[in-house]
Amino acid sequence: MNPPTIADLTLPSSLRSRALRRDIAGYLAISPWLIGFLAFQVFPLLLAIYLCFVDWTYTGAPAWVGLGNFREMFSAELFYKSLGNTAYYTFIAVGLQVGTALIAALAVNQKIHAVNFYRFAFYLPSIVPSVGVAYLWMWIYNPEFGLLNAVLRSVGLPGQRWLYEPSMAKMAYIFMSLWGIGGGMVIFLAGLQGIPDLLYEAAEIDGAGRWSKFWNVTIPMLSPIIFFNLVMNVIGSFQIFTAAYLMTAGSPQNSTLFYVLYLYRSAFEDIRFGYASALAWALFLIILGFTLLQFKLSGRWVYYESEGDTAR
Repeated sequence: MNPPTIADLTLPSSLRSRALRRDIAGYLAISPWLIGFLAFQVFPLLLAIYLCFVDWTYTGAPAWVGLGNFREMFSAELFYKSLGNTAYYTFIAVGLQVGTALIAALAVNQKIHAVNFYRFAFYLPSIVPSVGVAYLWMWIYNPEFGLLNAVLRSVGLPGQRWLYEPSMAKMAYIFMSLWGIGGGMVIFLAGLQGIPDLLYEAAEIDGAGRWSKFWNVTIPMLSPIIFFNLVMNVIGSFQIFTAAYLMTAGSPQNSTLFYVLYLYRSAFEDIRFGYASALAWALFLIILGFTLLQFKLSGRWVYYESEGDTAR
């Protein structure tokens, strides 16, 4: 499957024929993957780039508008509203998710009875399908018969409207996001179990207490995992869609109109594929920018034991 070399060209015809058959067999072997890659990844990517510069409603021929979709995007009020909602959700939810996952990992890393059950219980919600999670939390947040308001009323507190109140809706989604910390918890747990006991013993000899060992041993040794979880959670949070689409559809008063929901509406409700493609590429650049920024800043605080120094 490599290009022919001078040595190949000087081979007898029978050997060259055998090499050709070998290459053809190799390409035939990877052809299912290659066809799928070209059809479902390369072609949609190139089409999305083209659609950014046209106005296409599917029924007619695409009309070239150049940068018109981007100019419209930057002048649209809903673009900034959806981007602000998503940024608000991301910057609060990601910190809570990473922090809660770390606390859960510390809790189930203890030598306690039935610890495997607790690990399973923390992890299980993270593999529940997102549609099922959305409908479950719609019931929990229901202002009339929801579980959360029932708990509040049982302790003498008034029930809330949660998803139906603009000032509370985004925080309701943020609180709901803690349901899926199991994946991050498992990664943290693996990191905790990989920290050598020798480091804690050395810290104890130096007179370090529990908090000092946590801050000076556990956190530095877990910093690559914290960094990984931060990057992945930021990427995922910027793409929140299923819950918002099923639970509130952007209501009330567009307080839960997240960016991908706005993109979906533009593409499949307004039937403006060109404008939606411009939104998609803008989201890609935003996520790319935040990811590169995190990698740039990681050199100040991420510690890799094999390097003996912070990441560069």
